[in-house]
Amino acid sequence: MQFETQFRALYAEQPKLEVCSSCKLYALLSGFSTNLGYTLGMQLLGRNDDPVLTFANCSLTAMLWFGSNMLAPILVAQAALATPPQHSSTVIQEYSPRSNVVVQANAVPLKVLPPEVPSLPSGTAYVTPPHFAYFPQDIRPLPGQLDDVPVFNSNSPEMVRSEGILLSTFPPQGKWQPAAHLNYPLEGRFDVFAHHITQSNRAVSTPTLYLGLLAYNPTDRYVTVRFHQAASFLSTPDAPFRDLPAMVDNPTGFVFSGPGSRVTNQVLRGVRQTFFPSQVTIPPYEARMLANLPLPLPTQFPNAVLNRARAEFILNADSSFGPKLPLIPDTSPFGDVSSSNGRSTLMYLESSGPIYLAQMSMFARMNEQGTERAPTLEEWWAMLHRGQLVTPRDIPPTPPNSSQFGRFFYGRVAGVSRGSRWQATLTDSQTHGQALTIPAPGRAISYGISTLHRGTLGTGQIQSAPMLVRYPDTAYYAHGNYGVHYSLTLPLVNNSHQLQSVVLTLQTPIKQDHRSVVLKFLEPPAPEVFFRGTVRLRFTDDLGQMQERYVHLVQRRGQRGEPLVTLNMRPGEKRNVTVDLLYPPDATPPQVLTVATLLGPSYENTTQVPAAANSLSLTPTP
Repeated sequence: MQFETQFRALYAEQPKLEVCSSCKLYALLSGFSTNLGYTLGMQLLGRNDDPVLTFANCSLTAMLWFGSNMLAPILVAQAALATPPQHSSTVIQEYSPRSNVVVQANAVPLKVLPPEVPSLPSGTAYVTPPHFAYFPQDIRPLPGQLDDVPVFNSNSPEMVRSEGILLSTFPPQGKWQPAAHLNYPLEGRFDVFAHHITQSNRAVSTPTLYLGLLAYNPTDRYVTVRFHQAASFLSTPDAPFRDLPAMVDNPTGFVFSGPGSRVTNQVLRGVRQTFFPSQVTIPPYEARMLANLPLPLPTQFPNAVLNRARAEFILNADSSFGPKLPLIPDTSPFGDVSSSNGRSTLMYLESSGPIYLAQMSMFARMNEQGTERAPTLEEWWAMLHRGQLVTPRDIPPTPPNSSQFGRFFYGRVAGVSRGSRWQATLTDSQTHGQALTIPAPGRAISYGISTLHRGTLGTGQIQSAPMLVRYPDTAYYAHGNYGVHYSLTLPLVNNSHQLQSVVLTLQTPIKQDHRSVVLKFLEPPAPEVFFRGTVRLRFTDDLGQMQERYVHLVQRRGQRGEPLVTLNMRPGEKRNVTVDLLYPPDATPPQVLTVATLLGPSYENTTQVPAAANSLSLTPTP
């Protein structure tokens, strides 16, 4: 804020500089630190709802001042969209709540030799800086609520580089660090969700990290833990982050991007991976391992930051910047490290009696032959009693009802949350709760998915699962509802007197909290991927045949999405559509499920079209 104030003051003092406005901005900025460049760059990209500046025709400025700066690709892209420099005025426009101030000046553009351009990697995509697009939609809260199934939820700290306790529901008595144990027994149906990553610059010399899930029977009778569904995948090699189309049919489950996408895809289909047992029986006052899974560091891992840097610039033959900014569409989220890996795990379990659970991390031990081995039950038991919470910790959360100005930290989850499934039938008052009337042609109805604090899309509905127990420095709610099963039935009815084409779409609008009659999107969507996962659709098609369709979606911030299904409904016709999805761990909430009526008939996506099977194997890495 200090830099922005200085910039405004200096800008106001220099209203008559006889240089082009681009060079004026360069002159003003050249004395400031890069923090100001970062702030302005974010605003220039439209990341702020009320941008400070609109920047045009400034390839010269970008090359001179920002050429070696991290913001170069941003400003070059902004400049490239403008008209090439002419012997005419350029404009910097400043917006304020009170008035618009426009400063113009004439200047002759200078001839500047461009820097040498590195070669672009294959697979580079070209996207233009986005602008906001508003669409009137009736935004409604989602009917129903979460069930009462507890979820053992281990996601903090997300980055694990040391041994220790990640989450323990054991009693604190007799433990080295009592605060690490939340004293919450689990019984009956419950879920286990865990998502952690590790990284190192010395992958070859770093032992394999193991994630162990230990269960203890505190009773005097045998307790059986049944595995209804269970899946666990590594980022490498099981489920790498890959650039996929926005929508791909996924009939056999071979389409995925990232471990969260693959885990939820498998559990949605009722899968239990073969290395998980069907059940584990725990004798009285004894412990057993429910999972003992490696999180290895690949010795060769693509450096996402280097690849992105190579694609920052593109120049055409006449030494002016090209019309679009090249970006790697979907690189690994792990950043600039020599080796990183992640593991996502989701299990639906049921216990015949009370048990305590603990998720811990431990490096592999060496056997007599000098090779690695997995930690034993005895070593995990010792860790439980003598270990401490894993450090370093994540950033503590902002209290949900805080009114402080500035960034709001949701925090990451470590505790037991309440709610595994959200099941609902979407109806309206026009049919007395019996059906959902399709909107008028050209109109749409949207229901929030995974809405959260400061992101209710104006509905006031917070779907985040409440925490039953948690550590003080972790999230107050299970924001994002990772792994939660949304099962939504839409009994659609056409109450008009004409044939209507209805489409069903999952969308990722810009997050907002205030009430509005419109949803805000970006055209084109931002580069950041906000949703990777599979959706299951069950519906009756236009030929009266029941269809079941699995579709893998990749949506970026502000993306409107493509129709999942199109129904051509006759006057008075009723049609049921059921949508199922497990909210994937790699997603960023919120999304909306939208029902829209087209202005004219459409026959696209009316029946299932199976995609060709991919050659990727479903064989897991245990």
